[in-house]
Amino acid sequence: MAAGGPRVQTVLGPIAPEALGPTLMHEHLLCDIRPPGKRTPAALGPELQLDNVWAIDYGTVEGAARNYLLDAPDVATDEVRRMLAAGGRSVVDLSCGGLSPDPAGLVAIARATGAHVVMGCGHYVHDYQDPANAGRSVEDFAEEMVESVTDGTWGTDVRAGIIGEIGCQAPWTPQEQRVMLGAVLAQRQTGAAINVHPGRHPDQPQEVADFIRVKGGRMDRVIISHIDRTVFDDERLRRLADTGCVLEWDLFGQESSYYRLADIDMPNDAVRLRAIRGLIARGHLAQVLISHDICYRSRLVRWGGHGYGHIFANVVPMMRRRGFSDVEIQAILVDNPRRLLTIA
Repeated sequence: MAAGGPRVQTVLGPIAPEALGPTLMHEHLLCDIRPPGKRTPAALGPELQLDNVWAIDYGTVEGAARNYLLDAPDVATDEVRRMLAAGGRSVVDLSCGGLSPDPAGLVAIARATGAHVVMGCGHYVHDYQDPANAGRSVEDFAEEMVESVTDGTWGTDVRAGIIGEIGCQAPWTPQEQRVMLGAVLAQRQTGAAINVHPGRHPDQPQEVADFIRVKGGRMDRVIISHIDRTVFDDERLRRLADTGCVLEWDLFGQESSYYRLADIDMPNDAVRLRAIRGLIARGHLAQVLISHDICYRSRLVRWGGHGYGHIFANVVPMMRRRGFSDVEIQAILVDNPRRLLTIA
């Protein structure tokens, strides 16, 4: 591949876009999503076991912070191998600043499995960020993200291949807005796509999309994550799609009515596919992504969960049963990720 040509930047170096294959665009292989105030050994809580994992998932076990810590490369390696066996090829890890990103760990997983692993950069929501970020400028954040894509992340030579997930709350804070504007500036300089973690109010994805558009972001390279826990009505969904951004349903496999972060009616996978079917009928096929956003141990096969292979093993057959064509499935799992991850 010619230097400087179109490429997908993985943690092991650039690859040709056509090598990417079926791709999960929003996952966490190694991360710590425990609230910063609970990141102590004393606060870990119980080990996950067959007799408590359902109760932990349903929120009836207090102090189960261990569930929100993915810190075992050997476990992640085994889980990625399962994804490959199910038909996946590549995975994007969006464990950015505040979520304990581990570039060296991702390199080890990629080498051990042969999977293509793409790493994100930037910063998660305000409360997870380093307190030093309070005094940083937009330009400083932008420079950091450009360096992550062009030179390496978090003091290593492992380059990011996407910007994000850039964290927002509802309402979002001035600091989060500075980080987001830094991401837009970094996108202009690098060409990398931006992944957004929106706040949980149903109007916040639109607010962020409008902000990015006004600031000059490339909307066809902006991904709004977590549609399935945020936007529940057709009017908002269509208005958001009309901005040109990419919409990501990334909680596939998470089907419990209990959701610890908000009082919502969490859709199941069939309802997710129904919403996507409606957008495709409206001409938005190129704006659809799906993934799992695994960041809990209980969602891994090791601890009784569905694992990173769930979409390939279970959702794709469901898509076919519900009338999705091979062309549509190819677009969602291969073509759209390849376009978004290709840096010209």
